[in-house]
Amino acid sequence: MAEILHFTTHSDAKADTIPLVLLHGWGLNSAIWQPLIERLPANFLANFQVITIDLPGFGVNYANTIQPYTLANIVDKINALIDQPAVYLGWSLGGLVATEMALTYPDKVRALVTVASSPCFVETDSTSAQKSSATTQEDFWPGIKTPVLKAFHQQLKVDAEKTIAGFLKIQAMGSPHIRQDIKQIKQLIMQYPTPTEAILDQSLSLLESSDHRAALATIKPPFLRLYGSADSLVPKKVIELIDKLAITSESHIFLQASHAPFISHPEEFVELLTAWLMKAFSR
Repeated sequence: MAEILHFTTHSDAKADTIPLVLLHGWGLNSAIWQPLIERLPANFLANFQVITIDLPGFGVNYANTIQPYTLANIVDKINALIDQPAVYLGWSLGGLVATEMALTYPDKVRALVTVASSPCFVETDSTSAQKSSATTQEDFWPGIKTPVLKAFHQQLKVDAEKTIAGFLKIQAMGSPHIRQDIKQIKQLIMQYPTPTEAILDQSLSLLESSDHRAALATIKPPFLRLYGSADSLVPKKVIELIDKLAITSESHIFLQASHAPFISHPEEFVELLTAWLMKAFSR
């Protein structure tokens, strides 16, 4: 029998509180959410129970892996863990996981929030095999260039920790206080062991192979998409394209923000997120 994932609760569960599940990005772990959680106001925590989940092979789930390492298997694990409908907030790769959750288990997702995420992270053109039928009118899909991802795969085989360090620099690029952001992220994630090279390689492949573009229009719960204007991994040009695919969603761009706007712009991020969720579930 497969081992169930471990999770951490950060606020009290009451009869009427709504679970808010936070999912981290590639190469990191749930400790990345600590600064955000510490800023959540009391009136918000009275309505939402905050839960963090480390993806298989990361953080507290370092020894808890899955085979094959697919989005489908990850959300099956999460579905077995969270037994009631919840709000899912996913950052970067976590955004792909949260979106997969909304598509696979729509009755278990009360709202979806993606942060610095894309339904297709890889740059494609009209002749690409990854081209979605939903975007046949578009000649170009902005994203991470394929050679960049291939380079990360190659670097992982040599030095996993150095590869993650390089990835952190890319994530913080564009922030007005890049050095401070990188230092803070490193201090947070070093609370847990570095994932194995195999897990890092397999999870990185999810960024290459996943494509939710054609399915975005089917997402029914309230859907908020958050971006950084200076994000080098999810280019600003892609936001308007996603607007056309997820027409019922709302989007917001944090100016001069990096790939981690909750780190580079914490106060603004918390204010917008909590206001949107409180409005969506006002009672």
